[in-house]
Amino acid sequence: MSGAALFLAILAVLAIVMAMYAVGIFNRLVALKNRYENGFAQIEVQLKRRHDLIPNLVETVKGYMSHERETLEAVIQARNQAVGGLEKAAGAPGDPSAMKALGGAEGALTGAMGRLMVLSESYPDLRASENMQQLTEELTSTENKVSFARQAFNDAVTLYNTAKQSFPAVIFAGMFGHSQDAAFLEFDSEAIAEAPKVSF
Repeated sequence: MSGAALFLAILAVLAIVMAMYAVGIFNRLVALKNRYENGFAQIEVQLKRRHDLIPNLVETVKGYMSHERETLEAVIQARNQAVGGLEKAAGAPGDPSAMKALGGAEGALTGAMGRLMVLSESYPDLRASENMQQLTEELTSTENKVSFARQAFNDAVTLYNTAKQSFPAVIFAGMFGHSQDAAFLEFDSEAIAEAPKVSF
């Protein structure tokens, strides 16, 4: 075997090894992207549940708090904005503008719900209502599930971003369509740092 043929054989082996390594990087990035998108799907399920419970809560409260119409309307408006934010974010999980919009909408909804809960404390009959107690228990449970799902999503985003920013993946990430970092889901309102206290 001549020197030139040996050199070409070594180059071919190196090219195959590099190609296999690039395929490995590509597959890892795809798997991590799928993980954070699945994490967002779990958030979506819990937020939809939360959004579905709120109209029932408003209907329950409406009979007792008929003169608090402005607060009830604020809750419904915030809920509708949160539903819109969720739909936008579901189309592009990890997109920074979609995550920011969803975080802001959910923060506003939490603030409106907090005001509703504070007002409802002045209505003893409402607090004693079995329907109200059940709805608040379901909302509290859902808030906890949202918190856990958001943490899992943010953890998956961290893994994805770290993998694509690490060497040598950073060299190939842009070529494989992974040029933009995924964004965390952070709620703007400080009120959502803890699940709202909706128990009576």
